[in-house]
Amino acid sequence: MSFDVQRTGRRCPVEPATRANYPLQRSLLALLIAASVAQSVRAAETPASDQTLIVDGNTGSDDAAQQAAQDYSVPITRAGTKMALTARDIPQSVTVVSKQRMEDQQLQSLNDVLHNTLGITGVSSDMDRTTYYSRGFPIDNFMVDGIPTTFASRWNLGDAQSDTALYERIEVVRGATGLMTGPGNPSAAINMVRKHADSKVFTGNVSASYGSWGKQRYVADLSTPLNSDGSVRGRLVAGYDDRNSFIERYGANKQFVYGVIDADLTDATTVSVGYEFSQVDTDSPMWSGTPRWYTDGTQIHSRRGYNTAPEWAYNDKENKKLFVNLKQNFDNGWNITLNGTHNEMFLDSKQIYLDGYFDKTSGLGVSQYANYPVVGGTGYNSGKRKVDAVDAFASGPYTLLGRQHELMAGVSYSRQDNKYYSSWTNISAEELGNYNRFNGDYPESDWGPRELTADSTTVRQKSVYLATRITLADPLHLILGARYTNWNRQTQLTGEELEKNNTTPYGGLIYDFADNWSAYASYTSVFQPQDYRDSTGAFLSPVIGKNYEVGVKSDWFDSRLTTTLSLFRTELDNVGEDTGQIIPGSQSTAYVAKDGVVSRGVEFEINGALSDNWQMSVGGTTYLAQDRDGNAYNSQLPRTSFNLFTRYRLPMLEQLTVGGGAKWQSHVWQDVGAPEGNGTWHASQGSYTLVDLFARYEVNKNLSVQANLNNLFDKEYDTWVGAYNVYGAPRNVSLSATYRF
Repeated sequence: MSFDVQRTGRRCPVEPATRANYPLQRSLLALLIAASVAQSVRAAETPASDQTLIVDGNTGSDDAAQQAAQDYSVPITRAGTKMALTARDIPQSVTVVSKQRMEDQQLQSLNDVLHNTLGITGVSSDMDRTTYYSRGFPIDNFMVDGIPTTFASRWNLGDAQSDTALYERIEVVRGATGLMTGPGNPSAAINMVRKHADSKVFTGNVSASYGSWGKQRYVADLSTPLNSDGSVRGRLVAGYDDRNSFIERYGANKQFVYGVIDADLTDATTVSVGYEFSQVDTDSPMWSGTPRWYTDGTQIHSRRGYNTAPEWAYNDKENKKLFVNLKQNFDNGWNITLNGTHNEMFLDSKQIYLDGYFDKTSGLGVSQYANYPVVGGTGYNSGKRKVDAVDAFASGPYTLLGRQHELMAGVSYSRQDNKYYSSWTNISAEELGNYNRFNGDYPESDWGPRELTADSTTVRQKSVYLATRITLADPLHLILGARYTNWNRQTQLTGEELEKNNTTPYGGLIYDFADNWSAYASYTSVFQPQDYRDSTGAFLSPVIGKNYEVGVKSDWFDSRLTTTLSLFRTELDNVGEDTGQIIPGSQSTAYVAKDGVVSRGVEFEINGALSDNWQMSVGGTTYLAQDRDGNAYNSQLPRTSFNLFTRYRLPMLEQLTVGGGAKWQSHVWQDVGAPEGNGTWHASQGSYTLVDLFARYEVNKNLSVQANLNNLFDKEYDTWVGAYNVYGAPRNVSLSATYRF
């Protein structure tokens, strides 16, 4: 979600109306863990599924399979085209974050994964909300098992807080992804691949973690056969995560449970049914950050732990997902996949934000806007997002003109109901008083009735898609495809309706010019409806454009190591840009459509096994994004960034694995409105590097202990460049123990 204090912070944050209170009992989880350990048995080999190697790290008669399960690379994926291909055969830049890498780096949420993924930039508007960007544009498509969910730019229902304990891997395809998702920005699509019950013997693991600021985390992941021959299997993942923060008074806890049953109806037919529940509650969260400037233009320099939130503030989220999956394989190599889901996400919050400039002596504030005597506000917000979706596709080989080719065809339907309610009050300079003495002690508002917001919508999408991989010659392959989408949005407050039909073409050419090397080129179009409105209150027309990419890829050691070098160019029209002005008669910011926005740049990545003992993921990106007039577009995003993480198992002491990484990003900046609309002021954050370390020791074949140290040099940095500051986490440490059986 994109949080902008000029529009969202003052007018409507987003959160559930009756505070959810269904905590998972820690005592039940403790019993589950104790029972699991008591029943631990020797693990057996885990079978592969859907041509993707899925092997639990504790299994092991097949040494090669066990080693592959500990790799950072994944040999086969359906990312990009929905055809089962190696990364080398996909004509786009693709990153797959494996289960092992998530374990090594302690990437415990989708938020953690994206902050450590090549080409992805997270802009955090406060402790709980982060908008992710790639190649200069916001990421708005988050998929689970290939089914996308989109969300309005003003609202955040906890997508990035999804716990990675539920997922086998995270797939990131950068650039335009219209063939997979239909509408969407030419940034990236994120796909979370769920864990499944893939073991015919009882197996699993339990873990406990403790760390800085009172962090404690407990997770159990158990798999077991449910009948004598293992044709019906079950898996349960449950966890509890409780932590405070370097921000005073702030605390958060997360509880989740996930269960799935996989049944082999025949040797060629598998059905899966699962349910996921998660709940995230936060106390005293800041809504935006701390004010950046005094009225004389000097910086305020609040300490990193300062919190503007009162004791009564909270932000709670609840997520319920029911899903079904059916896979049918045929003897001729064809297969059919059917995915269906019903998701409900709830949000409930009461919060306060400050949005002003303050006198250094008196502490009295003034607004950023002319003729608008407001320095903050409070909001009581609730929301519900309901998604019903089904996606079905078939893929397999066919023969034409003496050569074998691949074909993929599918249909999808989704209905997403977004309903948000808000009650808010403004805070004047006199009501706030002396900011220099403010410590979050502000009375809770006498809330009026919450009203349905203007961006409560129902969005329906119907799509048909098709792609084929044609072998033109032994080393030359052509991928052609298209997706037709009927997109309909109805505004619930006014009944306003907009319907668009769009066909998104996709084309890619791959040339295998050496045993391990390929060159590629791809093209796809861009179509993205917008939630932004112009000064008259009308929705902006959809963003349209083109996305080009060329590059070189290689893979080694049976795809255990992959490399990518890509050049990209995106051209867009009708891109919404914030005017900084209020739509008359509303509480929303007006936008204007800009043509001629261009993003162009280069990326590289090396990911996987350099040897059986050495894993590495390293990459960098640099790009230039400008509008037609040559002005920087989204200047608050770093134009150049670099990511590295590596781990090495010591041959002389095989029980010990050590590693670490670094993240570097270039200078960022943004011009924001000066006090009372008198020009603009320049906010900036210089380039910085964050360094992390980790070590793991295997006490025996079942038990391992691990330590992670983040932000080794305690770098102070700002994650939001605007009228306020949001500081990143200082140096912190976590210790964990995992028992596998």
